[in-house]
Amino acid sequence: AAEATSASAASASAAPARQRKPAWLKVEGATGENYERLRGTVRNLGLATVCEEARCPNIGECWGGKAAKGDASNEAHTATATIMIMGDTCTRGCRFCSVKTSRTPAALDADEPRRTAEAVAAWGLDYVVVTSVDRDDVADHGAAHIRTTVAELKKANPDLLVEVLSPDLGGDADRVRTVATSGLEVFAHNVETVERLTPRVRDRRAGYRQTMQVLKDAKAAAPHLVTKSSIMLGLGEKDDEIRQTMVDLRDAGCDVVTFGQYLRPTKRHLKVVDYVTPEKFDEWRVEAEALGFLYVASGPLVRSSYRAGELFVKNVLRGRKPSTRAVNLTVSRPAAQAAAAGAPTAAAAGCGV
Repeated sequence: AAEATSASAASASAAPARQRKPAWLKVEGATGENYERLRGTVRNLGLATVCEEARCPNIGECWGGKAAKGDASNEAHTATATIMIMGDTCTRGCRFCSVKTSRTPAALDADEPRRTAEAVAAWGLDYVVVTSVDRDDVADHGAAHIRTTVAELKKANPDLLVEVLSPDLGGDADRVRTVATSGLEVFAHNVETVERLTPRVRDRRAGYRQTMQVLKDAKAAAPHLVTKSSIMLGLGEKDDEIRQTMVDLRDAGCDVVTFGQYLRPTKRHLKVVDYVTPEKFDEWRVEAEALGFLYVASGPLVRSSYRAGELFVKNVLRGRKPSTRAVNLTVSRPAAQAAAAGAPTAAAAGCGV
């Protein structure tokens, strides 16, 4: 059996001296009672979170139930996390991702869906994001396992809103349908970068056009679903390429898009080409909204399951104005606005790479 190695070992070359990050990317360390409580639940139930595996910079804020810097509201913020299922080892080796990789990861754990539902119930959430590694070694790429997980979550709490950040499932429409019709409310699948950079950034089995087709297939299988995708910036993409990616996402029926800064996990991963300013992120938000996306979250530390998106999706799905409970899971606007005003950002995530 192949040993698990860093996903970056695929072929990324070592970079020179460490790049200095701009001030707007500084975040506080992970501490606090809520952080320890969530961490304890994850450990006790033998689960994985993308927050840890993908080294998300926002883990202290999300797990600690802290408001993003620049959020002047007096609302309490409930701790939240993104559960990663199907193990902690991926069968692919994308050059931006720090999740472990192996051709032969451990077999799927049939009890994991139940334990996932138990953890979410213990946290008392009413909106949860479930993501997963790719499992090309499994016949259906894990589609049935994801479906079972959603069923267990709904069984434990029928009112729970579920977002699944799905792998591409090999681009198979039947597998996509299995997940899209599982009872979830939001189907997310990330394009990650522009078409030109896709072969360099993503695993060779993850194609740009395949991603667009997965989003189309999900919408076709369940037209009521909110579909969602995410784009990393700072990898050398050009403005016109970003615009084309947004157009392609809209053509695929994608409803929600997020933009965030690519941050290099280790020296073995792709180097950051440039740090995009908070002002530029805000410009992308305006352009995306003009294209008709239902919601856009855009900021340096925004990740694919950014909590501001959860607030919007909850209100769209339930047709109501923001309530205290909804605010507890989110902040109302991307932290890019706070950064543009001169405050350090600590934008939220529910991560998902």
